Amino acid sequence: MKKLKKSLALLLAMIMMVMCLVGCGEKENDKQSTENADVTQSTTYPLDITDSYGNVVTLEKEPMKVVSCAPNITEMMYDLGAGDKLVGRSDYCDYPAEALEVASVGAIDNPDLEMIIALEPDVVIATTFSEENIQKLKDVGIPVIVLKEETTLDGVYVMLTDMGLILNKNQEAASCISDMKQTIADVQTTIEGLDKPTVYYVVGYGEYGDYTAGGDTFTGEMLSLAGGENIAKDISGWSITLEEIIEKDPDIIIISEYMKDDFVSSPNYSELTAVKNGQVYSMDVNMLERQGYRNAQGIRELAEIFYPEAFE
Repeated sequence: MKKLKKSLALLLAMIMMVMCLVGCGEKENDKQSTENADVTQSTTYPLDITDSYGNVVTLEKEPMKVVSCAPNITEMMYDLGAGDKLVGRSDYCDYPAEALEVASVGAIDNPDLEMIIALEPDVVIATTFSEENIQKLKDVGIPVIVLKEETTLDGVYVMLTDMGLILNKNQEAASCISDMKQTIADVQTTIEGLDKPTVYYVVGYGEYGDYTAGGDTFTGEMLSLAGGENIAKDISGWSITLEEIIEKDPDIIIISEYMKDDFVSSPNYSELTAVKNGQVYSMDVNMLERQGYRNAQGIRELAEIFYPEAFE
């Protein structure tokens, strides 16, 4: 089974509010934080960041050498114009293509700590990292900031803002967020009032079970923003039964390009209306599953599949 695994003052007000909710960076000892950051200004260091684990991480100066242990973190660095700061990446950091030229430090959840130490980074940024490994790097003077994956698009905007603050790319982060919101707004204007197709998003399938994006997942929100009626909108999490798929009989199926051929030829799914009508579409699902700037592009590509006439 192959499994997986949206005036400047208003923007600033939103950022300040959500930062308070996630506890990102109270101002202390005259150190700047995400809570009081001005997206038009340079970051002031030393900088205190309270990460997703609740750890207060201090950056004494602007990071010039960064190890990214998550694909979406790596993508964000390049989106913010900070790709030149990347000195190490995870095995799964494969976009953009330039990232592949950077040395890999191994798996996301269990990287090679000795290699990280040898790279002498100013900071390690990850979406998951064990407390034990955080302490090991902290003991040799390497700070680790964990920015957990978010469950909503608003959370992605917060993450981009945090990354901009950490990397001294505040204006670039604000620009990315503005571009994303405009793209999504344009999509929703284009499809307003049109009949919604029912959609099944394939995460995994076959003898080990069927998996999709439930209504409370990040990818589930992407499907909704693109104008699709997710057949799993009432499901929490990622599991769905074959019987539910057959009963819902979706108009459209979205699947990874690597799984499409095997899926449509499987007897379990061959009688679905979407399969018989040639309405199974493959796409780069990283745009929907990796949280970052490309999510808006992913929403537009979904909408173009759902409503091809509207985008002609």
